Amino acid sequence: MEKNYSNLKVVENPIVNQSLCTIRAKNTDTQGVRLAARKLTRILLYEATKNLPQTEVEVETPLTKFMAKTINQDITIIISPILRAGLIFTDEAVDILPQATIRHIGMYRDEKTLKPVWYYNKVPMPVDNPDNYYVYITDPMLATGNSLIEAIRLYTEKGIPQKNICCVCMISAPQGIDAVFTEFPNITLIVAAVDSHLNEKGYIVPGMGDAGDRIFNTL
Repeated sequence: MEKNYSNLKVVENPIVNQSLCTIRAKNTDTQGVRLAARKLTRILLYEATKNLPQTEVEVETPLTKFMAKTINQDITIIISPILRAGLIFTDEAVDILPQATIRHIGMYRDEKTLKPVWYYNKVPMPVDNPDNYYVYITDPMLATGNSLIEAIRLYTEKGIPQKNICCVCMISAPQGIDAVFTEFPNITLIVAAVDSHLNEKGYIVPGMGDAGDRIFNTL
């Protein structure tokens, strides 16, 4: 990928690399893919949530009182998995951020046009103070970027600033990254890998195959 995007973060460490190696291998069974994917998504979510605003509160330890930092309780945090493969992020997200609201987005890709087709939308909600909303859209694979662009638009149309929207993906393709940042240059994108290219069917190469099929054993 020739372009450098300041809001793109590729998370690299030995645990990430090991997990990617596991989920990519065609002989890894469903249980192995799920375990490695969950480990990977937790690391990515830790990185993604660095943008959450903090505040100081008084805490009494067994020894003394002091001012400790914690996540600001006045903000609204939304985890928005793109169904179905994005669900692999949900359990980890709820563990990390139990105060978050989960709002599912249902899209599948038309295999001929490679365009997203809607079938479920749990985002129609009132937004009273958009600046206080922090949104994390999750999808294991960023291929063409079409689904992610539609998901982001759901929130920007409600007035939520792009800078408060973070997209979290395991494996991405340069074409998808370019498409997303062309449409929404101020969102943040967290990924574990940027792969080579898309094939003629719109699959990421080398990728991991169909993430939903491998995670949910529907091969």
